[in-house]
Formats: sequence, C-alpha cells, structure tokens
Amino acid sequence: MTASVSSTIARLRQSALVRGSLVIGAGILIGNIAGFVRVAVTAYLLGTHARADALAVATGLTDTICNVVMNTLLVAFVPMLMLRPSHDRLAVFSRASRVFAWILAGVGVIIAIFAPRLISLLGPGLAAQQRHTATVLLEILAPGILFSGASAIFASLLYTARRFVVPSTYQLCLNGSMIVCALLFWNVIGEYALAVGYTFGAAIQLALTWFASRDLRAAPAERAEIRSAAILSKPGMYLLYAGLIASNIVVARAFATHAGSGMAAALDYSMRCVNVVIAYLVYPVANSLMPEIARLRATGDTAHAYRLMRRSVGLMAIASVVCCGAGLLLRTPVIAILFQRGSFTAESTNLVANVFLGLAPCLIGWTLMDLISRCCFALDRPWLPVIAAVAPVSVNLLFLATLRWRGQRGDPVLLGLGPSMGLLAGFLVLFAMARMVVASDDVGV
Repeated sequence: MTASVSSTIARLRQSALVRGSLVIGAGILIGNIAGFVRVAVTAYLLGTHARADALAVATGLTDTICNVVMNTLLVAFVPMLMLRPSHDRLAVFSRASRVFAWILAGVGVIIAIFAPRLISLLGPGLAAQQRHTATVLLEILAPGILFSGASAIFASLLYTARRFVVPSTYQLCLNGSMIVCALLFWNVIGEYALAVGYTFGAAIQLALTWFASRDLRAAPAERAEIRSAAILSKPGMYLLYAGLIASNIVVARAFATHAGSGMAAALDYSMRCVNVVIAYLVYPVANSLMPEIARLRATGDTAHAYRLMRRSVGLMAIASVVCCGAGLLLRTPVIAILFQRGSFTAESTNLVANVFLGLAPCLIGWTLMDLISRCCFALDRPWLPVIAAVAPVSVNLLFLATLRWRGQRGDPVLLGLGPSMGLLAGFLVLFAMARMVVASDDVGV
C-alpha cells in the first residue's frame, strides 16, 4: 500500500497537467486574495450607493471585454500554436500577434469614442450624474483593454512552453494596482482612482509577459504560410461563444440599474464572489488541460483526450455542487465579514446576500459549461459550445422580461436567478450534444 501511494505521488509530481494546475492555482489564490481586498476597499468607500452603480457598470463592461479577449486568445490561440511544428510556431505567433494587436487597438479606440452611448445602453437606469461618472470611468479604462489583450498574446506563447507563472499574475497586477491607486488618490480623484489603477495594472502585466517571453521570440521568425482568415477563424468562434456567455450577466446588470439604487452594485459584489469560486474550479484544470488535449488530438490519441475530459468534468461536478451548497448556507456571514465596514452597511449585506441567493446556482452551470467548452475547442469542436451559448442569454432575457411584465424587477433574489437558470440550461444543452458526439466517435471511453 505504501509503495502504491509513493508511486502515485511520484507520477503526480512528474505530470505536466498537475504541475500546471498547481502553478495556475497558486496564481489564482494570490490574485483573488488581492481581489477580495480590492472589493473590500471599494465596498468601504462606496458601499451599495448610487456611485457604486456607476463604477459597477463601467468596470463590469471592461472586465467582461478583457476576460472575453484573454480567454479567447488562451483557449483558441494556444491549441493553434500547439498544433504547429516547433520551427513554424514562432512564425505563426508573429503573424497572429500583429493581427490581434491591431484588432485590440481598434476595440480600445471604439470603446473610448462611444463610451457615452455604451453607458446609456448598459446602464439605462442610471441617473444623469452617475451616467456621466460611468462614461468618464469607461474612457479611462479603455486602454486597459489593449494592454490586457496584448499581455494575453504573449501569455499564449508562454503556455506553449508550459510556463504558467507569469501569466497567472494577471489578477495580482490588476487588483494590486487598483488597491494602491485607490488608497493614494481617492481623496484627489475619487472613484476615478480605481479606473486608473485598472489600466496601470494591465500595463504592468503586459510588460511582465513581454519580458518573460523574450527568449521564446529570440529566434528569427520565418514567413508564416497562414492566412489571416485561418488565424481568426477559431478565435472568432470562441469570441462568439464567450460574448454570448458574457451577455448573460451584461443584460442582468442593465436590468439591475432599473431595479433600484444599489442593485447593480449588489449584483457586481455577488458576481465577484461567484467568479472567485469559478476561477478556482475551472482555470487551474482547464488552462493546463487544454494543451494536453490539443497535443493528444494532434497525435491521434482521441480516446485518451476524452477520458481526461470525462474525469475532469466529473470532479468539477462534485466540487461545484459542494461550493454552491456552502455558498448558500454561509452567504450572509461571509459577505458581512468580507465587506461590512465603512459605507457598506448591514442593509448592504442583506441586499448582496439576497442577490447571491439567486445567483449561487450559476456556480454549477457556469463551471461545467466553461470546462466542457474549453475542452471542445481544444478538440476542434467549436460549434458545440457556440450553439449551447445561445441558451443562457435567451433563457435569462425571457425570465427578465417576465419579471418586468409582472412588476417584480426590484426583487434581488429573482435578479440573480435569471443568469443561474440560463447557465444551467446552457450546460444541459452542451452536455447532451457532447455525449452524442462522443458516442458517434466510438472511441471507447
């Protein structure tokens, strides 16, 4: 028995998947500790007042775009590089990085120019003063989209070399910079300090990933025999998937600005808690699992890839149900411990706890759907998650429209329940389609 345990531990130590998961998990742990401090500082300064709604709308949009862009590049670009021979990989990276950089720069400029219209669309219930504040915040945040996306380009190259440390510092740079800027400049520029910190932190992460990948880019790149359409096709599919998933929360936030003062901020605080758990459940496994699945697919060992996927999904199903149950039971005391101080009162705690009551089940749907989707992209089955991603936002929109028709838009529990129902529906659709594909492939898993 002892020998068996020792051999198992030895195999785990030698496993690239396990090592990668541990490194990414450590980065997520450190980054999310800083993230909780960031949210605690924001809660202390703003609570769930109207000014917090303006910040939630502006940073919520920026976070959504940055996460979509970064996940698109990591999920779609890493397998693309992994499938290339080593001598051809740098050439493809050089060509693709230029294409993506121009696109990211264009997105940042568009966000800055159309910030007033975007805020009117995504925060329709904000008062005139809060709408102006959110617009200025979004204009400050816009360059951070370029910096975050560019750092993800270099992080993709680092992932192909199994270098996970520097890419995993993204949240630490972002949250740490926001905390420092808030503490230093709050009395001078107020909530705008948080936006300055966000953009500056993204710039720091870009500098780190650029420096860490310099040796991988040192060799002269050959001319890449790949068209721009081929570079953009798979990332384009994931971008569509991620955009549909993100819109599930975006529409809920827009609806929340009509539900009363502080509702958008309460949804944002609840989403921070949910995102932390999802990050722990999905990212350590998925970000190290994807290169392995892509490699197995390239070598024709699809059966092994499906087995890895099945085991990972099984473990995540158990973990997500446990986390959801714990969150429901402990939500009020945990929220009070984390945030209840300064401008964040006991009333704020009750409001956020009620929103989280409806939002907690999305831990299950989102975790499992995201993990299966990433595996499908690594297996070159992008149409499966794209089709399934239509379900969450469709179900949520139908549910929110029903609430508006029945005059229940001010119920915080129902506000969080819409995204949860949508993500659970999306997971069930994706799971059913994935099972049919595995059965049709007949790989004996």
